Amino acid sequence: MCGRFTVIKSKEELEKRFGAKVSKNQYQKRYNAAPSQELPVITNSAPKLVQFYKWGLIPFWAKDKNIGYRLINAKAETITQKPSFRNAIKERRCLVCADGYYEWKNTKEGKIPYRISLKGDELFAFAGIWEVWSSSEGQRINSFSIITVESNEQVKGIHQRMPVILTPEEENIWIGNTPLFKALDLLRPYTFDELSIKQVSRLVNSVKNDSEEILEVDET
Repeated sequence: MCGRFTVIKSKEELEKRFGAKVSKNQYQKRYNAAPSQELPVITNSAPKLVQFYKWGLIPFWAKDKNIGYRLINAKAETITQKPSFRNAIKERRCLVCADGYYEWKNTKEGKIPYRISLKGDELFAFAGIWEVWSSSEGQRINSFSIITVESNEQVKGIHQRMPVILTPEEENIWIGNTPLFKALDLLRPYTFDELSIKQVSRLVNSVKNDSEEILEVDET
């Protein structure tokens, strides 16, 4: 799964990397991006704009918006079958902007957190899906979910699943006018280059912590 990630590059770096305009007033660096927060995405309906959607997909038919807390990830293997995801994967695909994500390894000493990123620590995109939900009172929420697959050999020692990391070429296909069967072909473990895996501080365990100190290894 993917339950936390980072996007700590500047607004200007995001704009250059994705060729999309970022709203300066909305963007803030996230060292500990967490579910329910509004985070940067690029949707197939607005490929030149970085928007901020709530992490935790709320299906358009949901009666309770809190269902989103249970839908932060969508398994690639069942995404076309699950009622919560099967419409979105066909019509509403998005890029989730990031530069790393966290995963926890079970050890005898407890769970140890690691940050997983590209070797050069550059920006990349997770494959995501998005929805628009409206309440009976007229409240409107844009939300998204990150798609996961079985981990590659490098990550498998930490966790059995990982988010789908797209290459720049695949990003255009994912949010382009692409038939579903071709888009589904992109949902596979990242194997193009070695990933960087570094232990980080247990400060990441609390969503209240969102600072650079998270990236430092605990001394104890």
